[in-house]
Amino acid sequence: MRAVRTSLVFVVLLFAVTACAGGGRPVDLANVTSVPGPSPVGVEENPSQSATSTAPAPPCDPMASFRPPASMPTPGQMPDGSTMRAIQDTGKLIAGVDQNTFLFGFRNPTTGSLEGFDIDRVHEIAAAIFGDPNKVQFKVVTSNNRIDALEKGEVHVVVRTFTANCARWQQINFSNTYYVAGQRLLVDRQSNVTSLDQLGGKKVCAAKGSTSIKTITEHQAKPIPVQVDNWSDCLIMLQQGQVVAVSTDDTILAGMVAQDPNVKMVGDRFTQEPYGIGIPKANVDMVRFVNGVLAQSIADGKWRDSYDKWLGRTGEQAPAPPAPVYLPE
Repeated sequence: MRAVRTSLVFVVLLFAVTACAGGGRPVDLANVTSVPGPSPVGVEENPSQSATSTAPAPPCDPMASFRPPASMPTPGQMPDGSTMRAIQDTGKLIAGVDQNTFLFGFRNPTTGSLEGFDIDRVHEIAAAIFGDPNKVQFKVVTSNNRIDALEKGEVHVVVRTFTANCARWQQINFSNTYYVAGQRLLVDRQSNVTSLDQLGGKKVCAAKGSTSIKTITEHQAKPIPVQVDNWSDCLIMLQQGQVVAVSTDDTILAGMVAQDPNVKMVGDRFTQEPYGIGIPKANVDMVRFVNGVLAQSIADGKWRDSYDKWLGRTGEQAPAPPAPVYLPE
């Protein structure tokens, strides 16, 4: 009986092999083509003007901030009743930062720690309040929710490639400028594009809530603005051919070039982007304190060391630290 079963199995297998080896073609042969890469979550093409525009603001000098105190308090001994004392009493500085912008605010894949030029500024503020640079709670924020996080009291400061401008000054306060960037273009290394003027009708990526997306939207050449939650999403879309360019601050683009040798930064700066540390509108004493921290960082060389560590690798000529500009008292 076992021999009969074995023979039947052999016949069935032989028939199956013969059928597969026959000259007949499979029915409904699939025509396989390349599949477009998936779009990042939250991507929005050609957003409405209301999503990228801001109300007209009174003219101002966006780089001018409040003068620091004549003498800085001793770390761990913040003045009674001050914003800094309230932060000291909580035991940690809550800082809104980025984790996706290489060189400024990014997560080290080996250690899991947040690092970069912006992150160094956060540690300096914590050291000035507590005497310990690591008494920090980082809260990741997007370009689009930086101001919200400050107005709702979710963070004490935002240090996230944050351009100070007159419209934003109406909502929050800024420290003195600690770095000046400028908007440029990032394209594929094989591209001949050198200017936003050449990109009429073409898709150009920037982050939601950034000054960059507003500049793209309002440009006379009429490129198609594509906005995303994080700058890293723009790089992915460029790599996948879903946009022809990324346009934002050259500092952010330099980080993308460092990550991907198949892209390049082109053209001259066509905006000025003074980076300031965002602080809630009511906390003027904190603004003065942070300005004192920045002044000390520049004076003792920590700003320069931080620049050399992170931005020196881009090959760009090292600038002088921005000179502070103070509001009239």
